[in-house]
Amino acid sequence: MSDKLVFRIVMGVSIFVFVAVIILNKKILPVPEEIPSFVFKLPKLNAFLNGTCSMLLLLSLYMIKQKNIAAHKKLNIITFCLSSAFLVSYITYHWLAQETIFPKDNPMRTLYLIILISHIILAGLVLPLVLLSFYFGLKTQQSNGQLYVQKHKQLTRWSYPIWLYVTITGVVVYLMISPYYPFL
Repeated sequence: MSDKLVFRIVMGVSIFVFVAVIILNKKILPVPEEIPSFVFKLPKLNAFLNGTCSMLLLLSLYMIKQKNIAAHKKLNIITFCLSSAFLVSYITYHWLAQETIFPKDNPMRTLYLIILISHIILAGLVLPLVLLSFYFGLKTQQSNGQLYVQKHKQLTRWSYPIWLYVTITGVVVYLMISPYYPFL
């Protein structure tokens, strides 16, 4: 598969996810009359997945600094899988559950909105960066692997801190909004 084709696939997946999130936010899709009970456990699962990904990303950075490429690669594959599970859970929750609004009279609302908005924007921007970083990282074992190592390093200088910020702020957003969930 050529790099050009992979880039197109990455952009297609990223646009698809972005559009899906917008559609879910607008509540365009039909919602069942009775929401399955598991849906109300998804925010806590999402926070757990984000927190776990944060720790794994930090451990992955440590491993690459130690030149332990095998451990770094395994940690990133696990993190990628957990982030994918998060995305499915996030989409399911926002499709089925009613939106929870942070109270307007809460003095922390401005801080909450700053964290939430930066989290949302950067989550949208980081998806193609993570997918491409992941792709270049997996390609490093090929005959022209050094080229992919360089591409991987250049891209992760941006994707890593953004991804880490998004996973950490995902937990922070959950901790700030969870007292206002109507189902807890």
